[in-house]
Amino acid sequence: MRVTKTELEGCFILEPKVFEDDRGYFMESYNSEMFNDIIGRKVTFVQDNQAFSTIGVARGLHYQIGEYAQAKLVRVIQGKVLDVAVDVRKDSVTFGKHIAVELSAENKKQLFVPRGFAHGYVVLSKTAEFFYKCDNLYNKNAEGGIIYNDRSLNIDWILPHDDLIISEKDLVLPSLENASL
Repeated sequence: MRVTKTELEGCFILEPKVFEDDRGYFMESYNSEMFNDIIGRKVTFVQDNQAFSTIGVARGLHYQIGEYAQAKLVRVIQGKVLDVAVDVRKDSVTFGKHIAVELSAENKKQLFVPRGFAHGYVVLSKTAEFFYKCDNLYNKNAEGGIIYNDRSLNIDWILPHDDLIISEKDLVLPSLENASL
């Protein structure tokens, strides 16, 4: 597995070895021993989530706070998305900075998003199936979020603003400055 550190401490891009032949391909998408060696600590995933969306659907930027904070290992099973992680760790030198990575069924890249990050994505293909592992169970009372178009973050979602499909819940999220972290 090829691992690329990002400029945000703790965020890694993972590219599994893919073995292809005339029958198709095989890859090991997750191996706990190898993953924990890469991350440098033990991460135990306890919940898997999967979402299907159409082009222009933007989800996020979401996070969980306190004892329910979640680290995520995300990937795309079908289609293509722009995946975004924002550092919301108040004591971090990269607080308020973000990375954006294209994840697709074709490139098979994965992104590890540690606890203390807001996360979101926009679908760039006709449809996409998005899959992710979490190291903590979801808790509605620990939900937090930041509005996708926060000017201080200046995220380029690639698609024109008018083409984005945002849930009513996500449209009323606060700015980073006003978020409960």
